[in-house]
Amino acid sequence: MLTMATRPSSRAVDFSGAAARWTAVTNRDRRADGVFYYSVATTGVYCRPSCAARPARRENVAFHNSRAEAERAGFRPCKRCRPNEAPLQERRAAAIATACGAIETAEEPPSLDALAANAGMSRFHFHRVFKSVTGLTPKDYAAAHRANRVRDGLTKGETVTAAIYDAGFNSSGRFYAESARLLGMTPSAFRAGGDGAAVRFAVGECSLGAILVAATEKGVCAIMLGDEPDRLARALQDRFPTASLIGGDEEFERLVATAVGLVESPALGLDLPLDLRGTAFQERVWRALRDIPAGATATYTDLAQRIGKPKAARAVAQACAANKIAVAIPCHRVVRRDGGLGGYRWGVERKRALLQREARS
Repeated sequence: MLTMATRPSSRAVDFSGAAARWTAVTNRDRRADGVFYYSVATTGVYCRPSCAARPARRENVAFHNSRAEAERAGFRPCKRCRPNEAPLQERRAAAIATACGAIETAEEPPSLDALAANAGMSRFHFHRVFKSVTGLTPKDYAAAHRANRVRDGLTKGETVTAAIYDAGFNSSGRFYAESARLLGMTPSAFRAGGDGAAVRFAVGECSLGAILVAATEKGVCAIMLGDEPDRLARALQDRFPTASLIGGDEEFERLVATAVGLVESPALGLDLPLDLRGTAFQERVWRALRDIPAGATATYTDLAQRIGKPKAARAVAQACAANKIAVAIPCHRVVRRDGGLGGYRWGVERKRALLQREARS
């Protein structure tokens, strides 16, 4: 579940010249970190370009292509930016990865104080860094992991009680209070592969190929696109192997027609209740996707910023890939930062077609 934040690429900026390097140092440009280092004659130390130390005078600064080169010249590493260690961003990501591992392997979620102490950070600082790296608070991360453990246990045939306690829930009542949101149905029904849960569905045709629409009593739970109707039906059956899959009646066929209309004219929107089934973070991303207007696009970074998680672009991309409600939750409107289309669960050509239709309308 952990998503590491990535450092901006330095390929677009040329740091080979002394003038460009001095500009990077004065601007504390993180893109130059690892590309070169600078030393200060009056202090005898060398630093990263992004070092937050007090600026040195230009005549006292020299540039080095590597740490080894700076140390051979007699300079020692700065104690503030620690250029002889991994970048701060990477050190933080490694610490959070360790914390995530501790959460995932513990029988009960570790306390925030224990996690912070192991990471060598204060309670407040650890909470802030953990959220910036993963997109979730430690508490939400632990809850999502436990929910996944419950799903795995129920899928493997464990009893409901065993699955709940094996996942680290110390109270069955606490889990049952959240079970509808976490599983989309009762734990017993989920364990039976959806037994007792009525899922209506129908398969139709649209200009982009086959389309399957499925809904529970809560709302639309799937809109899938593909080349083969049978494969779409099997995908739904695999998700709920013993659910009560009910072929759509005349009323449900109208819902399918509405979904087809949405594919043909995405700008129309779909004003129907949706049965969203994901982690708290995924559902935040999916709701933000619905706020992107037809004819517009956003990058994964844009979307991460909109939900208040500017460093969670990769987690946002994973949430988009997990979306099973095509077009109604318009993950096709998310593109790469360089303008490329990026991936799409139902094929890049379908993504291109949807965007072209929205642009024309």
